[in-house]
Amino acid sequence: MPKTPSLIDVARRAKVNISTVSRVLNGTGKIGEETRARVLKVMRETGYKPNRVARRLRTTGGTSHLLGLIIPNIQNIFFADLARGVEDVAYSNNFAVLLCNYDEDEARERFYLDVMQSESVDGIILPPIHEHDPAVMQVVKSGVPVVCVDRSLAVGNLDKVEVDNHRGALEAVNHIIAQGHKRIGLIGGPADSSTGRERLRGYKDAHAAAGLSVKAELMRFGDYKQGSGQVLANELLSLSDPPTALFVCNGLMTAGALEAIASRGLKIPKQVAIVGFDEMPLASVFNPPLTVVRQPAYEVGKCAAELLLKRIEAPNRPATSLRLVPDLMVRKSC
Repeated sequence: MPKTPSLIDVARRAKVNISTVSRVLNGTGKIGEETRARVLKVMRETGYKPNRVARRLRTTGGTSHLLGLIIPNIQNIFFADLARGVEDVAYSNNFAVLLCNYDEDEARERFYLDVMQSESVDGIILPPIHEHDPAVMQVVKSGVPVVCVDRSLAVGNLDKVEVDNHRGALEAVNHIIAQGHKRIGLIGGPADSSTGRERLRGYKDAHAAAGLSVKAELMRFGDYKQGSGQVLANELLSLSDPPTALFVCNGLMTAGALEAIASRGLKIPKQVAIVGFDEMPLASVFNPPLTVVRQPAYEVGKCAAELLLKRIEAPNRPATSLRLVPDLMVRKSC
């Protein structure tokens, strides 16, 4: 049985964005005649039949009772817990959630934003790749309600829910220093993300408060993925004068750093201490149990969904910015 063609299939064959196909269907926006003709030709050739319910919603201003959630890495327990918070609030309010994973890739993020707009979601929750993310800014300008989570967007009057990353990093590094460590390696996040910058600031401020200098050779910056954590930890541990402790700025990179430590046969915390940013599955039963900064991920998702529903109900209300407090879970790794 042949596959029923979708809006995405039409867009790909016509070599246009999904939103362009939607505008052709709805007769909205400025579309060149050549582009319109090409899209209609592909529709005829493929036998594409538009979703009548979705078209009615788009043209009558109805609601789809569908929320979009785009996350950068479904393997990251922080975003899995965040998604659960979003879904619980959505379900209790008779909304469904369309979940997409963009894997820290701008092209994939752009594609999924396009899909969500074509599916007439009532609003979108996401952490933008960086503060000047053009795809997200375009969605905001289009009037679709957006709530940013975890990371900021350089746009005013936008709802957002974040964790106090500076405070979490400051408390973590203060704890490391209190254990007597002076050479503390940093495995940080991307410099163009608000989370990466705030955690770096906490690391530096803790050093300054203790009268310690920040050494460039002890700082490395990854992409929030496990592989980079392993590579960067190996770089730090290979120094002629390696750090005696590591502060790793997210859960997946912490897992990578633990792999690097294990591969070298080093004992935690006797030979190298480690503190991670993000709770990890089974962290409390590791040998030794892992000291981490626990982010209230479920609460972030819950608050974001509540803000989005309020925004859908009252599009012109003032923006709300929430900053939740993380907890330092002191165990045995430092």
